Amino acid sequence: MSSLTNYSFTPPAKQEAIIAGKDGKAILSRDAPCPPLRSDQLYIRTEAVAINPSDTKMQGDFITPLGIFGADYAGTVIAIGSAVTNVQVGDRVCGAQHSMYAKTPEYGAFGQYNVTNGAVWLKLPPSMSIEAGASLGAGISTAGLAIRALGLPLPDAPTENSTRVLVYGGSTATGTIAIQLLKLANFIPIATCSPRNFELVKSCGAEAVFDYHESECAAKIRSFTSNNLRYALDCITTVESTQACYKAIGRAGGKYVSLDPYPEHVATRKVVKADWVLGPSIFGDGSTWPAPYGRPADPELRKFGIELWAIAQKLVDEGKLQHHPLRVLDGGLKAVIDGIELVKKGNLSGEKIVVRVA
Repeated sequence: MSSLTNYSFTPPAKQEAIIAGKDGKAILSRDAPCPPLRSDQLYIRTEAVAINPSDTKMQGDFITPLGIFGADYAGTVIAIGSAVTNVQVGDRVCGAQHSMYAKTPEYGAFGQYNVTNGAVWLKLPPSMSIEAGASLGAGISTAGLAIRALGLPLPDAPTENSTRVLVYGGSTATGTIAIQLLKLANFIPIATCSPRNFELVKSCGAEAVFDYHESECAAKIRSFTSNNLRYALDCITTVESTQACYKAIGRAGGKYVSLDPYPEHVATRKVVKADWVLGPSIFGDGSTWPAPYGRPADPELRKFGIELWAIAQKLVDEGKLQHHPLRVLDGGLKAVIDGIELVKKGNLSGEKIVVRVA
């Protein structure tokens, strides 16, 4: 196989994976397709995967028949494309996949094997476990996209104007990464979450944390920021979260960014500019998901993905980017379906589900 520098491994035709069955539900298949390997890719034996809220939404028109589910993975490199120069067989890597993308349905994380997708991956340092690595993919991508949408720089170009940024839902997996990236870029993160997770959010770099259950939460944030807050990142995206962020932003207005389509009927302040981001757009190849999630290809986002993941690699190597607290499940790929159900129930708080698959 000419694209390989390691000839001892030949990708099998089939693999065990979590796929969309005939009714669209997630099932364990032993007859799922294996992705091919291009010269610029790595072939990875999957050892752990993480469950994201987006995995629970893959149903109906989101489904590509027989497509492989999952975004986040980590594992060991078992073959290397001929154009890859900075990785060796045996290295541990983590990354993200574009789940249920109709043009490449075999590119899902929840299988025995993964191939790297664009630049959306990094090498794990010895200090980071494979389970921790599996938790990073979607969080890094989505947090980076959201910070970009706010018009703010990343840690490679820290700001000289250190202003506060609200992260609503700071104890979510994306929230804790966003707080760290903002702090490392010399911003002052503040956040909302449940009181049980205040210490977690503060340990990530939040200056102050507010209880989003309180009816006066937005008013307290407005008072704390002297009515000058300009930026809000909403990691929850409900009517309540959008309203709270809009109320918290100061008198002069600012920018609001959410991680899902926001309820426009409550986004009523004209001095606040609103936007939302789609995590899989980081690959730059667009989205085949139904409206309003469908997107055309965007080379600029592909370029941004390369830059973001290079920054993430440096931060992970230096021990400056920490993973979210984990709840680890054993049981192989079968346990992935259990993990999806746990996330779907919405009872997790300050944890991310990771499944050991090998």
